Amino acid sequence: MDFFVEKIMVPDKHSFLVSEHELGAHTSKIHSHGNYELNFITHGWGRRYVGDNISSFQAGDLVLMGPDLPHCWEVKGTYSKESPRCIVIHFQEDFLGSDFINTPELKPVLELLRDSPQGLHFKGTHITDVRKQLEMMLESDGLKSLVGLLEIFRLLLEFKEYSYLSTPGYIQQSHQSDFKKINKIYEYIFVNFQQDITLEEVADLVNITPGALCRYFKNKTGKTLFSFLKEVRIGYACKLLNVTNKTVTEICYESGYNTLAHFNTQFKEIKGTTPGRYRKRTKNVLATA
Repeated sequence: MDFFVEKIMVPDKHSFLVSEHELGAHTSKIHSHGNYELNFITHGWGRRYVGDNISSFQAGDLVLMGPDLPHCWEVKGTYSKESPRCIVIHFQEDFLGSDFINTPELKPVLELLRDSPQGLHFKGTHITDVRKQLEMMLESDGLKSLVGLLEIFRLLLEFKEYSYLSTPGYIQQSHQSDFKKINKIYEYIFVNFQQDITLEEVADLVNITPGALCRYFKNKTGKTLFSFLKEVRIGYACKLLNVTNKTVTEICYESGYNTLAHFNTQFKEIKGTTPGRYRKRTKNVLATA
């Protein structure tokens, strides 16, 4: 899977950018950028990557992400005649100006943004209201559009049900050189997790010793390199268990494991159950939804 860092250009005389996109080749490449992003799926379903989290998505999916968090939406299909699409807002933390964003009335918004580096997934009755505001903003400009964005923040603060997607520390504030080095490692893991990966080859990738790599990665992400690799592989296996009829053995090898015993052990470490029981449980949940 491809990875790249992109620059989101906000037009002159605007403090944020709202746009509608068709989900396709561009959105299926893992990428990051220096903006906050609010992403709402209007049509389509598939697999969502945010940091080290791999989850399914469908129409109505609403996610807020902080700057520099790798992400992508890999489309698998659509339940309607409409092509898979999303509405996206990109903005900086000080999009209202540093003085205004730090006013007491906006403190809850600032706290929400400070939580977003992990990625926040929102669920609940306010989804419909957020969609209406986003669609209105697509047709608005100037003050009306800004008021719409502030209303969306108000709605986000009303949500009682939301969850963190990526694990803490996946992206931490760092120097640009650190960011490039970490992203290079992420890219390599995401592209090659289905194959054997050694500490030596990843260390060579960023021109440091294996020992230094272990310390560096743990310091920057809060986890070991192989813990991260394990989470990516098991996350991918969960998606295959949910959306395919492949056997557990097939999924084991497709997720980067060489033995079924090792796969089963690591799966239970992460999910607290066996792959077979996980598949049965999720299918029962879907059947009763």
